[in-house]
Amino acid sequence: MDKKTIFLSSAYLAPVEYYTKLLAYDTVYMEQCDHYTKQTYRNRCVIASADGPLALTVPTEKAEGKCLMKDVRISDHGNWRHVHWNAFEAGYRHSPFFDYYADEFHRFYEQKYEFLFDFNMELCLWMCRQIDMQPRIIPTSKYITAPEQADDFRERIHPKASYRESDPDFTPVPYYQVFDQKQGFIPNLSIADLLFNMGPESLIVLNAV
Repeated sequence: MDKKTIFLSSAYLAPVEYYTKLLAYDTVYMEQCDHYTKQTYRNRCVIASADGPLALTVPTEKAEGKCLMKDVRISDHGNWRHVHWNAFEAGYRHSPFFDYYADEFHRFYEQKYEFLFDFNMELCLWMCRQIDMQPRIIPTSKYITAPEQADDFRERIHPKASYRESDPDFTPVPYYQVFDQKQGFIPNLSIADLLFNMGPESLIVLNAV
C-alpha cells in the first residue's frame, strides 16, 4: 500500500525514524499550529559522544501562556550555538564525512534565526538535499486534532516514547558509527549522525528500514 499523507511535528535535527517518514510518504504536513511543549524533538536532538548519547537542546524564549509552535522564538541563552557546534565537532570530527559537510552545516550555528520552526525547517530541508531526498513538505495552516486519511506521528516520534511500541514499522538498520566499537550501535540518533557517518549512502540506510 502506498503511503500518502503524514502529519509530523517540527523537529530539531530529528532522529532517523523521522526521516524514514519523510522518505516514505507522498505528502508531509509539518505541524506549526500546535501548542509548543518542551522535552520533545521540537527543540532537542540526540547525537553520539565519547560517553554515549548526548542530548542537545535549543533554548527558547519564555512566552505568556500557551504558545503556538510557529511563534516560538529562539533564545540566545547559554551560548548554545557554540556549545552545540563543539559537541558536533567532538562527536564527529573522526567520522568519514563530517569534514565534507562541516562548512555548510556550520552556517546554521553562525546565523541567528528568530523562530524555532524556521530554524528546524531550514535544517531539515538542507539535510534532505544532502541525502538526495525531495519530500513534499507543507506547513500546516491550522491545527487538526484527528487528521482523516492521514497518519499522525506528531506525538509518536518522541524522546520519551519507545519506537518499538509507537512505531512497529520502524526497524533500525545498523550502520557505521564512530564509537560503535566502544558502545555498540546506538539506534535512532539524530539524522546528523547518519549523514556524518554514511554520507551519500544515508539514503540506502533509510530505504532499508
